[in-house]
Amino acid sequence: MILRDPVHGLVSFESEEDAIIPALLASREVQRLRRIRQLGLTSLAFPGAEHTRFSHAVGSAHVMQRFLARLRQIDQELPFWQRVTSERARDALAAALLHDVGHGPFSHLFEDALPGAIRHEKWTTRVILDESSETNAILRRHDAGLPLRVAALVEGRHELPYLAKAVSGIFDVDRCDYLLRDAHATGVTYGEFDLAWMLRSLCFERADDGAAPGLAIDGMKGVTAIESFLLARLFMFQQVYFHKSTRAGEMMIRAILRRAVELVTDGDRLPVTVSAIDASAAGIEPTLEQYLELDDLVLSGAIRAWENAKDPILSDLSKRLGRRHLWKTLELGGVESDAPPEQALEIAEGIARERGLDPRFYVTLDRASDVPYPLDAELRVIFPDGRARDLSKVSFLLGRLKGERLTRTRLVFAPELRDDLRATLSA
Repeated sequence: MILRDPVHGLVSFESEEDAIIPALLASREVQRLRRIRQLGLTSLAFPGAEHTRFSHAVGSAHVMQRFLARLRQIDQELPFWQRVTSERARDALAAALLHDVGHGPFSHLFEDALPGAIRHEKWTTRVILDESSETNAILRRHDAGLPLRVAALVEGRHELPYLAKAVSGIFDVDRCDYLLRDAHATGVTYGEFDLAWMLRSLCFERADDGAAPGLAIDGMKGVTAIESFLLARLFMFQQVYFHKSTRAGEMMIRAILRRAVELVTDGDRLPVTVSAIDASAAGIEPTLEQYLELDDLVLSGAIRAWENAKDPILSDLSKRLGRRHLWKTLELGGVESDAPPEQALEIAEGIARERGLDPRFYVTLDRASDVPYPLDAELRVIFPDGRARDLSKVSFLLGRLKGERLTRTRLVFAPELRDDLRATLSA
C-alpha cells in the first residue's frame, strides 16, 4: 500500500511486518475515524482544520515506521532479547495506528459532556479486545495474542519500556504526528519541529542492572530538536487548541448535550434520538455497538434536527451553533478582568437570570490547562564520555518549562450578556 500524505509525503506499508496496517485500515472501526475530525470544532476559527482522525492514524503509523528504523540502527549494542524483532515491530505499528480507534465525536468534547462518560482510551481498549469488533478479528488472524499486546502498548505497557513510550509517552508518535498535522491544517507555523533530526538524535541509555534500556538524546546535537518539539506543543495549545472561538463552540456543544440528556431523562421526545445519549440519560453505559455508531456526522445531524425541538433552550442553542452565533469570552486572571473566576461566574449567572436566560446553559466557566513538559518526563542526554544528565539540566529553556502549567481561564456566555458583564466586571 502506497499513500500520499500532505504532511509526510510518500507513505508506504509494503513489508511483511507492515502488512497488518492495510488489513486494519479496512476494518469498520478504523474507517469510522474518517467521520471524526481530528480537531473537533477548531474549524470555527481555522477553516482548514477539517482533517480526520483517520489521516492522523495513518500518520502515526508512518512515524512509528521511522522510529523503528532508527531503533534498528542503534540496537546492535543491546542483547538480542532487548532488540526490535519483526513481531515487536508489527505490534508497535498496529498500536500506533489504533491508538485513537475509540475516539468519540468532536475530538475530546463528547466524553467530557455526558454524565459518567467513559474516556476514549477505555473505548480504544474495548475495540481492540472485544471479539465482536472487526479490528479484534484482524489482529487475531495475525496472532491470537496480538489484541492483548496491542492493548497493552496503547496503555503504555510493554516488556521494552522504550517501545511502550513510543506509543504512549511524552515524545510518542501520536504527538509527533498531530503537532505537524494540526499546524499544517490550521495554517500556522507554531507546531513545526524537526522530526527527522529528533529521531536521528535518539540513542539508548543502558541500565546497570541489565534491565531494558531507556531512550536518551545522543549529546547536545539533539537538544534543539527536543526543545523545538516541546515549544511547538506549548505554542499550539496557546494559539490553536485553546483558541477562544473553539472553546466557545465546545462549551455550546456541552450545553446542548446536557440539555438533550436532561430532556430525555424527563421523558421528552426529541426530533432525532441518539442511542448512546439515550443510554447515558438512563444511567446505562452505552454498548460498544451504540458507541461506534457515533461520529461527527451523526451528532451534527442530531444537533441540526434539534433546531426544531419543542424545548426552546435546546432549539435556541442548536440554532446558534448552526449559524456560528458563538458565545463570547472574557479572559480572567488579570487579563481582561481581575475578578476571581467563581465571583465572575456568579455575577454572570445573575445577569443571565435578569435577561430570562437559564444560567445553566447560557453561562459557564472554562478552565483549559496543559503541562507541555511534565515533571515526570524521563529523557536524559548522553555525552561522548558516557556521562548522563537530565534534559532539563542541560537546556535552559526546558529547565524553565519543566512542570509549568499553561492555564487559560475564561468566562463564556451568550453575546447579549456581554455589555452588562463587561460594565460590571470592570467597575
